[in-house]
Amino acid sequence: MDAAAELAADIGAVAACDALDVARSSFYRHKRRNDGAACPCPSNRRSPLALSTEEKERVMDLLYSEPFVDMAPHQIHARLLDQGLYLCSVRTMYRLLAAEHGHVKERRRHVQRPAYAKPELLATGPNQVWSWDITKLKNTIKWTYCYLYVIIDIFSRYVVGWMVAHSEQAALAKRLISQSCSSQNIAANQLVLHADRGSSMKSKAVAELLVDLGVGKSHSRPHVSDDNPFSEAQFKTLKYCPQFPERFGSIEDARAYCHDFFTWYNHQHHHTGIGLMTPAQVHYGLADQIYQERCRVLQSAFQMHPQRFKHRQPTPPQLPAAVWINKPKLEKSEELELNLSEPVSHFH
Repeated sequence: MDAAAELAADIGAVAACDALDVARSSFYRHKRRNDGAACPCPSNRRSPLALSTEEKERVMDLLYSEPFVDMAPHQIHARLLDQGLYLCSVRTMYRLLAAEHGHVKERRRHVQRPAYAKPELLATGPNQVWSWDITKLKNTIKWTYCYLYVIIDIFSRYVVGWMVAHSEQAALAKRLISQSCSSQNIAANQLVLHADRGSSMKSKAVAELLVDLGVGKSHSRPHVSDDNPFSEAQFKTLKYCPQFPERFGSIEDARAYCHDFFTWYNHQHHHTGIGLMTPAQVHYGLADQIYQERCRVLQSAFQMHPQRFKHRQPTPPQLPAAVWINKPKLEKSEELELNLSEPVSHFH
């Protein structure tokens, strides 16, 4: 800006600003500041177009009056004009509500819905966090369904319990949860059971059962399917399976299909989220042994043909050390420190 001032003394302010690509307003403001001149437009000067204090109070009283308290400003403005009255513009009404009172939205007293916290659940081993949900299976008769209940361990992806029933009932969910906890020998304060906000999930019978078993309870936020990702992903694997029928002839057919599917899923399906292990291998503590055996196989292959691996020792995909539902976001400094501390993997 000083260079513009020196050049302006020779060729003029307009030409100097154009030559140096400087805004003229910035040039003159800088010049006034250096000359010690007062700003010709003080910020505290009241605009002749502004409403007086009494006029503002009258507008606000009218906006909060009984006939207009639940109306938007443009609706109020139109009604006042029809009554032969003009107080201010619609924009001024919005400005008074927003800037001075912060009440642009509805101004009536109304119920305040609770703010649902995002569930953040961590599992570092099997039988720490389970997720469960219910999905519909179509019947051959139109608009009829049977209901599949599934409980899955989020760390191992092992389906610890499932049931096909004619209806969705809290009593059936209670029985399935109780049987699953018994079969897995769940102790008090060991497990957290996560679900969405369906009627069975939020039922009093299920809540009382969880208290009796010493099992923690967690729920998704309303209308947020991402809060229950493991159950949703498992249902997708089920329904996108090539053998999955469009409709089931009877509930017995559905049970027979699910029996075969969950046997395959738990014991034969190599899951990409758990290092290409099967859920049963992870759930029952066989993952480390299998991982070491895979390492030996890859090491042998590397020794025979190192050029095929670009002379880098290959390693099999590892089992995650921790599994989250809604992992908390790290601060940038923490994320940078974590990235610097992690070893570089050469496996692709």
